[in-house]
Amino acid sequence: MNYSKALFMLWCSLILMSACQKKTLETYDHPANIYFNLDSTLRDSIVFTFAYDMSKMTDTVYIPTRIIGHRTASERYYSAYVEQDSSTAVASVHYEPLVSRYPIFAHAGQDSLPLIVYNTPDLEEKPVSLIIKLQGTTDLGIENVQRIRAKVILSAQLEQPIWWTMWLDNYSRVKHELFYLVTEQRSLTMEGTDAPRNLYFRDMLTTMLSDPFTWVDNNPEKGYVLTSPDNGATYHFYHPDNPNRITLLRRNSGTGQYTFIDEKGMEVR
Repeated sequence: MNYSKALFMLWCSLILMSACQKKTLETYDHPANIYFNLDSTLRDSIVFTFAYDMSKMTDTVYIPTRIIGHRTASERYYSAYVEQDSSTAVASVHYEPLVSRYPIFAHAGQDSLPLIVYNTPDLEEKPVSLIIKLQGTTDLGIENVQRIRAKVILSAQLEQPIWWTMWLDNYSRVKHELFYLVTEQRSLTMEGTDAPRNLYFRDMLTTMLSDPFTWVDNNPEKGYVLTSPDNGATYHFYHPDNPNRITLLRRNSGTGQYTFIDEKGMEVR
């Protein structure tokens, strides 16, 4: 082997040895941060409604949170507050005041902030909202300022759907609530071929409206009761879990039949 060929082979070997050397592993060593993990459909606001469950006095809205950074073997904490100037919801009326801090459990990278909300009568007339913002702690920072704000809208309103007049007459919020309670249907189609199905649901409501006492007896799993505060002149229809949420029945002097009374004081028919 001549000298030039040997020198060339040595040079190639040095290049290969250099390429095979392991590079120093770079690790993420940035302080951990927290943000609200809202997807594109929830980015603007979370809408929560009591409209489809008259029995609930309270419920919990879970606002998802997520960690950027290392998970740890110990519990960490973050804080949040309600931006009062930008909120129409009232603490202790529409929601339970936030606690001083919330945990992220050991080895967890995500969790939820639990917001306890109340079903108040005014939510049937007008929704309220609150702005919640994350606050940094010694455990978790809030560097991503675009993701530390969550808007929650609370409501108990029902609006007349477009399909209503095709299958049902005389819209009222009370009638809509009773329709959902009886049928468990949030919507009906507007297809003529679905008439047998949709008329079946209409008839379910008609049967209940004509004899609510029998309906209560025949549907104990629903949990609703009828009680009279005035020896039979009127009755209150409600769920024991939410006794303040009452739908009134009044005896029609002409027919002797008890009928539900809607939010405008009219008989539900």
